[in-house]
Amino acid sequence: MAAPQIHVNDVARLARLSLTPEEETLFAAQLGQVLAFMEQLNRLDVSHVEPTAHAVPRLNVARPDEPHPSLTHEEALRNAPAQTNGLFLVPRIVE
Repeated sequence: MAAPQIHVNDVARLARLSLTPEEETLFAAQLGQVLAFMEQLNRLDVSHVEPTAHAVPRLNVARPDEPHPSLTHEEALRNAPAQTNGLFLVPRIVE
C-alpha cells in the first residue's frame, strides 16, 4: 500500500507554522522518510505479540494511602506571612 500524499503546507497550517520554501522541501523529505518507516513497521507480523499498554510492567510505587494525624489549624497558619480571620491571606491576582 502506498503512503498517502501529505502536503507539508497543510500540516504547517494546522500547526500554525509559517515555512520558508527551503523548510517545506526539507520537512517534506523528512516526513516522507517517517512515513516510509511507518510503512515498514506496518508490514511486520505482530499476530503473536500480546497487546500491551506499556513496554515494561508498571507498579504503583506510592505508599499506601493511610490516614495520619495532620496539622492543627493554628500549626498550619503559624508560618503564614499574612492571615485574617483564621485564613491565609494572599495577594489579589484577579482584577
